[in-house]
Amino acid sequence: MGVPFAAMTLRTILYLGLAIVTAMLVTALVRALPRDRSRLPSPLSAAVGIGIGFITNFFDTLGIGSFATTTSLFKFLRFVPDERIPGTLNVGHALPTIAEAAIFIVIVAVEPPTLVLLILAAVAGAWLGAGLVARLSRRSVQIGMGTALVAAAALFIMSNLKGSHFGLSGTALGLAGTKLAIGIFVSFCLGALMTIGIGLYAPCMIMVSLLGMNPIAAFPIMMGSCAFLMPVASLRFIRYNALSLRAALGLTLGGIPGVLIAAYLVKSLPLLWVRWLVVIVVLYAAITMLRSALHGDLEPIVDEAATDHRGDDAILPIPKG
Repeated sequence: MGVPFAAMTLRTILYLGLAIVTAMLVTALVRALPRDRSRLPSPLSAAVGIGIGFITNFFDTLGIGSFATTTSLFKFLRFVPDERIPGTLNVGHALPTIAEAAIFIVIVAVEPPTLVLLILAAVAGAWLGAGLVARLSRRSVQIGMGTALVAAAALFIMSNLKGSHFGLSGTALGLAGTKLAIGIFVSFCLGALMTIGIGLYAPCMIMVSLLGMNPIAAFPIMMGSCAFLMPVASLRFIRYNALSLRAALGLTLGGIPGVLIAAYLVKSLPLLWVRWLVVIVVLYAAITMLRSALHGDLEPIVDEAATDHRGDDAILPIPKG
């Protein structure tokens, strides 16, 4: 009898927390706009950014994921400088991810202490990770993201062959003792890795299942972690100007409608062929990213104004929550 009440209370707290981080992120974006106001994107650039946001978040809502696919499209289209992709991903996909969480965190089938501690660990990892990634050189980001894309492709293949639960299963709805400590440590690492472009969903599903939890418990953990860590990481990327603001706004403007249409109108699609196509595209992006790091390629960028951020050393103040 106490579980439904606890779940309802926790769900209310999660929604309140989402509202707070949303307000903080929107405030930071509004305060960042003046520095780019004099360099408006071309209609083509704006349309491409919004289109990428719609497509990637549409399929993210249906279970494909958004980080690897967005990185692949950015690389293929030469749309954003490589060193700015991590920040653009986190900032641009943050609000669509919050929308996903608000829609799908309906049944919180996880013990409250486990959920809260794992989310806090992921947020802490993202806060530290974003500060490091925002200062990395182009080559370091290329190596990190190329490796992340290879890992993403491997996880996509496992998911295609074994199913979304990777063939793993468990029954527990919470963790304690050593397993909880392991879960906190891994969540911290996953939060940090997400700032370099490694999506959290698939690794979190594997972690939860290996620790003996019911795979259903992974969904509020995954969505809650991403919905909180992405705005927190975004504050640091915005502060250090380590993103393409135009591309990030395009992802947001296209992404939110993509989430709503996928969640309320489409709901499900036969996606097996899409998943295998994603594997091919992601592997291609991984190879080109690592090749760029190896040869030091400086490819022309569609969004030319996005290339000059390293000359702007101004650090913006972070809004207080």
